[in-house]
Amino acid sequence: MILFIFNNQPYDGSDKTYNALRLAKSLHVKGEKVKIFLMSDAVDMAREAARKPDVYDYDLVALLKELYESGVALGVCGTCLTRCGIYKNQPYFNDTIKGTMGMLTEWSIEADKVLSF
Repeated sequence: MILFIFNNQPYDGSDKTYNALRLAKSLHVKGEKVKIFLMSDAVDMAREAARKPDVYDYDLVALLKELYESGVALGVCGTCLTRCGIYKNQPYFNDTIKGTMGMLTEWSIEADKVLSF
């Protein structure tokens, strides 16, 4: 299993998040088990309120949803809901993705590889 951990604001002026999502998708398509955990300001990627800025070619929220709907496991820090991101206190696009440090701990233990962005 490959675990991706995202920490940074998704629309931060770089392609870091976009490229990481592309890699996650490519691995998933090749049959790898992929899990994604969002924490800190990266939790905005799981919020409907986050909108693609005009200068971006890709909607990162839509890319994440596509991965989730295709079977990639997704966990989003529960305590970060009210503490982190531009859209603090805005709900995640699905309540079932709310995760915990315990979840991240278990996923990290079972992972063959952990990639942090």
